[in-house]
Amino acid sequence: MNIGPEMLFLALLAFLLFGPKKLPEIGRQIGRGLAEFRRASNELKSQLENEMRLLEAEDREKKISPPPPSPPENTVSVMEQTSDATTHVASVASVASESHASAGPGVEGA
Repeated sequence: MNIGPEMLFLALLAFLLFGPKKLPEIGRQIGRGLAEFRRASNELKSQLENEMRLLEAEDREKKISPPPPSPPENTVSVMEQTSDATTHVASVASVASESHASAGPGVEGA
């Protein structure tokens, strides 16, 4: 392990500033802080990986089962057809009842 002159200078400066009794305590605190940071970053990394896996699974499922095709543009929906047919039947019935009523009593309408 090659310790450069910068590291020796920092160690000597820390020794002079904090003294021999405080250096081990400061080292433990720095070590705990680094361990907590490493633990938090690993947790964040695992959460991101899980989310990516879920998104990839959703994309694969979308590719497997595509949505049903939309109807062609020139078609009329069943509800519109039913509504039109009901209106047509009602108008034919009213015309028939009017012609029957206007024919007079005893004469049957066509």
